[in-house]
Amino acid sequence: MRWLKRVLVLLMVLFAGPLLVAACGTIDLSADWRSADRSSAGLAPSAADTHEAVVQVYAARAFNWRGIFAVHTWLATKEQGARSYTVHHVMGWYARRGGSAVVTQHGDPDRNWFGARPEVLREIRGPAAQALIPQIAEAVRSYPHARAYTLWPGPNSNTFVAHVARTVPGLGVDLPPTAIGKDYLANGAVFGPAPSNTGYQLSLFGLLGVTLAVEEGLELNLLGLGLGVDPLDLGIRLPGVGRLAAL
Repeated sequence: MRWLKRVLVLLMVLFAGPLLVAACGTIDLSADWRSADRSSAGLAPSAADTHEAVVQVYAARAFNWRGIFAVHTWLATKEQGARSYTVHHVMGWYARRGGSAVVTQHGDPDRNWFGARPEVLREIRGPAAQALIPQIAEAVRSYPHARAYTLWPGPNSNTFVAHVARTVPGLGVDLPPTAIGKDYLANGAVFGPAPSNTGYQLSLFGLLGVTLAVEEGLELNLLGLGLGVDPLDLGIRLPGVGRLAAL
């Protein structure tokens, strides 16, 4: 029965983080999506007052119980001189109704995700951002799972952002371990670049795998949950909790 004890210990490690998040009460399990806050969090430079190009990647806790385990990620771009942002993300209910899950629209890039305040994972400005915007737009169009959506282990909203990140090396974003679905590689591939493009990963349909990269460090994917160490930032990567770094 030694193997059973090891399995139980592993499950305890994997689910300790999500249980801690649930116990902290930061996720509102009684929220109604129809009345949840979708206002701007004030994190993006004003499009009207910012002439330079801007590229941002955001993450916020997923809605309702999903937020105990995962975040929802999205991208926003503003071309040089533009007076509005273009926001790219995936919303599952469109795919369930037979349409494309990929949503590209103008609007506030930093809106609260149904009550959850976002954080900026990556921001690039100026000429570097302007050069990336056409590449991002092309990567959005090339997403191979636009009409498919599976909450776990993917393809989902985090699979989409990870696809864009892998396709556009200059984006250089380190998606947190709570971005469940980021390890679901496009078209059933089992090997590919890490989302940050600073290393590589092996992944079996987003359920089992390993990532070794400069930005992500060493991360194990077990049942879609990420667990690892990040030597560059002197940090650790925990299921449910996310990244804890000293730098």
